[in-house]
Amino acid sequence: MIALGGLQIAHPVLNASGTLDALSAHAVLGDASLGCAAHVTKTITPLAREGNPAPRITEISCGLLNSIGLPGPGIDRFCAEVLPATAAIVDVPIVVSIGGFSIDDYALLADRLSPCPAAAAIELNLSCPNVKTGCLAIGSDVGETEAVTAAVRARFARPLFVKLAPGLADLASIARAAVAGGADALTLTNTARGMAMHRGTGEPLLGARTGGVSGPALRPQALAAVDAARAAVDIAIVGVGGIETADDARDYLAAGATAVAVGTAIFPDPGAPRRIAAGLVTP
Repeated sequence: MIALGGLQIAHPVLNASGTLDALSAHAVLGDASLGCAAHVTKTITPLAREGNPAPRITEISCGLLNSIGLPGPGIDRFCAEVLPATAAIVDVPIVVSIGGFSIDDYALLADRLSPCPAAAAIELNLSCPNVKTGCLAIGSDVGETEAVTAAVRARFARPLFVKLAPGLADLASIARAAVAGGADALTLTNTARGMAMHRGTGEPLLGARTGGVSGPALRPQALAAVDAARAAVDIAIVGVGGIETADDARDYLAAGATAVAVGTAIFPDPGAPRRIAAGLVTP
């Protein structure tokens, strides 16, 4: 067993938020968690959201570019329908990712999740690059990062993760602010802002113009973020970004991660988390 910020997991491989819909995976593949040691939900917001205009996702030469924009059912429907249905089909701890546009939003979400035993942990999304306010705007500021983490910590007694962005000007200070606010673990990193153009029209390929870069292109930035955070804090770290093989995962563990989360690799290969976990056991 591995202690991940107070959460006990069987091995060090999770899924990245937004890359594994347990209900769909169960319906299509008969496998809700794909071998992950914990299931991380898509980011949930206080109110229902439709997300960004289409097109929302495109392949790039070294990964994916997405501008999904945090669509979802809102916290009330999530707690009443989605979370119980997910808990019924996964046999691993559920980490609920939450995102908001103010500190009050995060506090409300924590209040609603606190009475839900199926929420084994919360992951604060302070790093989504695909919304205009909140999330990354909060997670780029030392004072706001500490304040929002403290607000959630005061309302949620179970493990609390804080997910940060790559490329922050002073990642070490932001990481220390999350710890000061009461974080049990950090998730590093979210996607990096990027853009792709249509060669024929000269227009952006995404409806929201820019989006988040994931996959192998993100890995060097995310590894550097893990290394910087490990030098600054001594809490658990989940490394995320371009993990396709067990060797990729080992790179993150060598840089100071406690566990890793697989994201983009799941799309072409739903067996990736189980394969990577097995590879970590058998070199």
